[in-house]
Amino acid sequence: MKTIQGAPGAKILALGHYQPSKVVTNADLSATMDTNDEWIQSRVGIRERRIATAGESEIDLAVQAGGKALAASGLSAGDIDLVIVATCTLEAQIPNAAARVATRLGIEAPGAFDVNTACSGFCYALALANDAIRAGSAVNVLVVGTEKLSQWIDWTDRSTAVIFADGAGAAVVGPSDTPRIGPVVWGSAGDKADAIMIKDRDSFLRQEGQTVFRWATTALHPVAKEICERAGVDPADLAAFVPHQANLRIIEAIARRLGADKAVIAKDIVLAGNTSAASIPLALSRMVERGEVQSGGLVLLLGFGAGLTYAGQVVEIP
Repeated sequence: MKTIQGAPGAKILALGHYQPSKVVTNADLSATMDTNDEWIQSRVGIRERRIATAGESEIDLAVQAGGKALAASGLSAGDIDLVIVATCTLEAQIPNAAARVATRLGIEAPGAFDVNTACSGFCYALALANDAIRAGSAVNVLVVGTEKLSQWIDWTDRSTAVIFADGAGAAVVGPSDTPRIGPVVWGSAGDKADAIMIKDRDSFLRQEGQTVFRWATTALHPVAKEICERAGVDPADLAAFVPHQANLRIIEAIARRLGADKAVIAKDIVLAGNTSAASIPLALSRMVERGEVQSGGLVLLLGFGAGLTYAGQVVEIP
């Protein structure tokens, strides 16, 4: 098994995820708007998605996913000294999500901050956790991606209502004698920032689907290859590729150009929809739970979305 190049640093110790129990199918949506199952699947590849109840917040989702990751790690709440939450859907900006999630999980007085780069947020947060451990600023870090996009969607607008959903995924990251999280490759295309946006607190999420599709299918496969190069990993050696679950056609287009012929390609979007910052850890945790990738396998993560921003790294499965 090839290893990731770099100085000793950090590794993912455990993963966890959580999805709301309410399932919304394409048939459900077709009953309230001008759409149908064939139209949705042909354009974005989604069959169903999970939606939180009115009383279920993005903090609740994060606590569920984070608690599962913490339990699986074998660490106690007292072992965590930094909590990072990636989210773009907080109903209120103050207080931040990380401090509330930490308190709910019994983690006392950790460093706690949020990251908002929308759909690339988990990869940004994971990179920050990796750097914090390598620099000695933290020992064990809880990283959570959580979103309740349903509260920012116009449910009469088929261009967004059929795509977005709710959920959370988490990882506990700790020290390692050898690097198990590769160098991050990140960047942005701020000239296209208006392509995905929520104008103000009284507005719904809007996106220019064709603009995002063209950017994602042309600009991101070189980024995916650079991530592998920075980690010293040949795409042929990847056990899995877990990109942001934005659109099945985008996922398949990037995967074809990457050349990771042996890799399992995450297609969680089919049953989970687009959950923004939650999509990568949610898909990765579910993939591991199903046994599709084994301990020690190398996985390429690639987040991209509003901003427009992107980030990714190669990680080793715990």
